[in-house]
Amino acid sequence: MSGFEPVYVESFKKGMIKERAETARHILQACMLCPRECAVNRLSGETGICKTAHNAVISSYHPHFGEEAPLVGKNGSGTIFFTHCNLLCNFCQNYDISHLGHGREVTDEELAGIMLSLQHEGCHNINFVTPTHIVPQILSAVEIAAGNGLSIPLIYNTSAYDNVETLKLLDGIIDIYMPDFKFWDSEAARITCQAPDYPQKACLALKEMHRQVGDLAIDKSGIAKRGLLIRHLVMPGNFAGTSEIMLFIAKEISPNSYVNIMPQYRPCGEADKVKELSRYPSEKEIQEALAAAVNAGLGRL
Repeated sequence: MSGFEPVYVESFKKGMIKERAETARHILQACMLCPRECAVNRLSGETGICKTAHNAVISSYHPHFGEEAPLVGKNGSGTIFFTHCNLLCNFCQNYDISHLGHGREVTDEELAGIMLSLQHEGCHNINFVTPTHIVPQILSAVEIAAGNGLSIPLIYNTSAYDNVETLKLLDGIIDIYMPDFKFWDSEAARITCQAPDYPQKACLALKEMHRQVGDLAIDKSGIAKRGLLIRHLVMPGNFAGTSEIMLFIAKEISPNSYVNIMPQYRPCGEADKVKELSRYPSEKEIQEALAAAVNAGLGRL
């Protein structure tokens, strides 16, 4: 992939990012960015489920070496951890960030500066973690950063609880989508997140993401440049519905999908409120999840 240029560079030249940022900012007047559709006026300081008003809130940013190998390379993924969340899983491993709101507000200009500083450190990409509720701020910051020389891929690292209409605002701007498809069963999503529509919304979101960027493309040096990278967290007792999710990915997205079957679930946050989630997944359950992916026809694991 010699001569690669992030997709947003051309969009910036055409003025597209500025237009999308303005459109997204207008949505904040009665926020319908995500499936929660709280309809609060975030521009006037009101907050809904995500507890975020007109400025983004971040907990930290740094080169991250714990992500997938195609994202990390030698210099790390330029990860920006946003505070708060629109899904709010009760077992969240970043509970202090997502639920308790540890972090600080940043302006769009400051967020742009953070992106540029991570690029200056040599990071291979900018990795937006939990970005669903701050798409307008991200778009505005990318417009500023692109005008000041940002030139590495952008990653949208999400729970997959996204509205297709919002994702369309990112078409031609995000290079790599990295959704975590969490649950196949609506009751599991209701118990853990009060989001029984999660499976439906996640299916639609993944289809839209793949429409925009296709399968994950990796250059000769092993670094991802564009495409869809799907995560799935193995949960005890097959609480997540792993087999059904793998079949959906293979049949409805692409059998060439790059999928990370993640074994690191541990009871965190308020997981002890759900009996099924009070333990670690067993080695057998992890191997069964991997087998489910293979049996579904997925080979890039």
